[in-house]
Amino acid sequence: MAVKALIPFLVAMMLVTGVCNTLLTKYQDNICVRNCDAPNPKDRATFEQPVIQTIQMFIGEMGSWLFIGVFSLYRRYGSKDSSHAEEGGYQAVSTHDGDEGLHRDTDADSIRSTTPINPTAKIMLKNSEARIPLTGYKVLLLALPAICDICGTTLMNVGLLFVEASIYQMTRGALVLFVGLFSVIFLKRKLYMFQWFALVTVVLGVGIVGLAGWLSHHGDIPDEPVKAATLMIREAVSYVVTKAQTPEALMTIIGVLLIAGAQIFTASQFVLEEHILEKYALEPLKVVGWEGLFGFVVTLFGILVMYLAVGRTDAGRYGYFDLKEGMREITEYKGIWVSSFLIMISICGFNFFGLSVTRTVSATSRSTIDTCRTLFIWIASLFLGWETFKHLQVLGFVLLVYGTFLFNGIVRPPLKRCIVGRVDELLPEEPIEHV
Repeated sequence: MAVKALIPFLVAMMLVTGVCNTLLTKYQDNICVRNCDAPNPKDRATFEQPVIQTIQMFIGEMGSWLFIGVFSLYRRYGSKDSSHAEEGGYQAVSTHDGDEGLHRDTDADSIRSTTPINPTAKIMLKNSEARIPLTGYKVLLLALPAICDICGTTLMNVGLLFVEASIYQMTRGALVLFVGLFSVIFLKRKLYMFQWFALVTVVLGVGIVGLAGWLSHHGDIPDEPVKAATLMIREAVSYVVTKAQTPEALMTIIGVLLIAGAQIFTASQFVLEEHILEKYALEPLKVVGWEGLFGFVVTLFGILVMYLAVGRTDAGRYGYFDLKEGMREITEYKGIWVSSFLIMISICGFNFFGLSVTRTVSATSRSTIDTCRTLFIWIASLFLGWETFKHLQVLGFVLLVYGTFLFNGIVRPPLKRCIVGRVDELLPEEPIEHV
């Protein structure tokens, strides 16, 4: 009973830390760092350092090594059952606490023990003892998904500069589209008819969310959605060619496109992780730790090179690669360095609690929790006055939720002939989340 009682706490903490990730990052973006006394808000410069925010994320992921160290010490000195542990310090466990006869391994139906285990300890169980251990130089394979993580997270941080936090979180729903497509192309998975319908629904939802954000920044808007969409496309082309007079609206569209496009890299990260872990065995928490370490090293090296090449020039001053200015802003403004510290903690906690939930309950639970996270971020943004209520955004949110739930088999397909006996989840069981 104590083990089961811990699960609601893990779910709640996963939700809280996930919401804090996005809200704290958006809070950073709103902090003024230059010309703060200017009467026109447009003349004030806010914190715009997406690459530094990516480094913050990787430092948070590296915090997983602290949990790994605690688990190692507990296994060595504190566990009463350490003498009965299997070689390597891992015990066979059941993922169904108290349900005799229902046992499944995290990878195959091979674990047959009925001994309950603390949900937080399951993240230190290898995905499969039958696979080749991922040790030595082979760990460098995790640098590949880490690089995808760098590209995806940085693009999302840039996009968050241009859109509200709720639109940012909703647009990330496009991830299921690219994960589904890449799984079919590279992992040779099969998509059922209702899953293709779900992907189309997700794309439509993301498009409506982007349209809602654009409409909120535009003045004279036609009432008909078709005319509004036509005007939006025409102005976007005009902006690229001759610089239109409504940059705020177009910046929102650019932000949505950046966030949606970033999901290509995130989906590539997921597919690479799954491909690697189908062959090699490694504890999920160590996957997070290694990717955090590789991502931190590569990002730090990249920003140093870009600072020397671009950031210290007159054209690159105050830009995304001006490392000197970024460090000045972090050290001089209390709100920035405090929020940076809190972001690292929340990311570390989100990975820990998220892995505990997905290992204890199921990967589909992540879809439900992420939906709740989007809803809470939306409500918090409205309460803080960061955005205004948009009716069209509600429609986009509903379509995103329905498409995601339908794709993962949480809701039944609309037609009986689309119902299948079992739907394999295409999203990985232990995702690495960020902001």
